[in-house]
Amino acid sequence: MSFLIRVQLPDSPGALGAVATALGAIGADILSVDVVERVGGIAIDDLVVELPGGRLPDVLITAAESVAGVEVDAVRPYAGVLDTHRELELVEEVAADPKHGLEVFTEGVPKIVRAGWALVVGAEGAECTRLAASTAAPTIQRLDLPWMPLARATVLDGEESWVPATWRELGTELAATPLGKPDRVLLVGRPGGPMFRAAEVARLAHLAGIVAVVLPD
Repeated sequence: MSFLIRVQLPDSPGALGAVATALGAIGADILSVDVVERVGGIAIDDLVVELPGGRLPDVLITAAESVAGVEVDAVRPYAGVLDTHRELELVEEVAADPKHGLEVFTEGVPKIVRAGWALVVGAEGAECTRLAASTAAPTIQRLDLPWMPLARATVLDGEESWVPATWRELGTELAATPLGKPDRVLLVGRPGGPMFRAAEVARLAHLAGIVAVVLPD
């Protein structure tokens, strides 16, 4: 099975290599790596790792944290490898079919930001209605979103009262960004985490800003 493992490690030469060596020692194969953020001498990296059958993902945590200064933020099943250059391809797909661009964009976003699902919601009076949804997105059609309209991209508190109970039970991390206007918002969720970092939210906002120019009003 393949897993996405997010690690915090010293932003210094050799640190990632030491983690790779520790993971290799338990038979794990690193398929891809992406640097999510660098701040205050710490690097946040996402690694997609293939683990031999019969091994529990807990061994990934033990192996990675055996390296001095390394902490594991989260481990979750993950299909495929990290594709950090897909943003341009997604924009091109939306531009090629703007009539269905909202659906194309919503389906493609989770692959880019490594989220479990994405929804686009629009304000309609006191409630918000689902305008588009990715595969695996919650089937809920209407949400009470007290933070709408949304002025800028932000991380949301997944424990607040507006969050559906099933999302809270799954420990869903949430982030949102305006999609061209404050009353049309892209909402993304990561059931089980990890939390959205500032660099990821900025990346999400940048992508939404580009795509909003192509989308019809």
